[in-house]
Amino acid sequence: MLAPIKDWDDAFANMAHIAGSDALPGVWLEGAGQYRAGVSVETDIAYGDAPREKLDIVWPENTPKGLGVFIHGGFWLRLDKSYWTQFAEGARALGWAVALPSYTLAPEVRISHMTQQMGAAVAHAASRVKGPICLSGHSAGGHLATRLMCHDSPLDAATRQRIARTMSISGLHDLRPLMHTKMNEVLRIDEAEAVSESPVLQTPAAATPLTCWVGGGERPEFIRQTQIMAQMWEGLDAPTTCVIDAQHDHFTVIEGLKDSTSPICQAFVGL
Repeated sequence: MLAPIKDWDDAFANMAHIAGSDALPGVWLEGAGQYRAGVSVETDIAYGDAPREKLDIVWPENTPKGLGVFIHGGFWLRLDKSYWTQFAEGARALGWAVALPSYTLAPEVRISHMTQQMGAAVAHAASRVKGPICLSGHSAGGHLATRLMCHDSPLDAATRQRIARTMSISGLHDLRPLMHTKMNEVLRIDEAEAVSESPVLQTPAAATPLTCWVGGGERPEFIRQTQIMAQMWEGLDAPTTCVIDAQHDHFTVIEGLKDSTSPICQAFVGL
């Protein structure tokens, strides 16, 4: 393995470069709880037997136009679905049901296992909601969303054929640099897993539209990871779009998902 040429811990350190960001998880959790109190939402729907193999579905007022999926981030190490419910609002207001799954975190399982879990979660949510499916995820969730669209996806063929588009927001698509971080003492990514679980190194399963979205004020590594994902799959004949969104940072970039009129929300559901 090549020796690192930069400080990879700093390259991925979002909170260290955003003032006041340590308070954000508490803000998200409080906001999510308040939001759930005002909408129709089913919580803790089991898609498997493990304690964290559960998902929530936020329902629109009328028959859903289809299923949106939002996979949370946290470097595969932290957080769960309960922090993010409010980010379903934009799609819900446009008539979509939105599923928010949790997954088992490292070090209890490896990233490859999380990929399998997300395949099961999306399939289970799809069995509850008819129509097209729009996949999305933020940060590590962006990795898992794009990973589900690779040629060796754990999704069954019927579910995969319903996926109309995928959006990776500030996603991690090349896992090899993460082997040089302190996080990897917990993630335990080795060379084989870095290759097999990196969407940029895999072939898309189908020519499903892919949008790679990132804030222009993010750490340069996240911008690079977004650009190379779009470039690699464009070269494999997948319809790709790359959006560098103003000066949003790693956390403000997802705020538009709450607003049905925002460009990121409309891109999520294909408007």
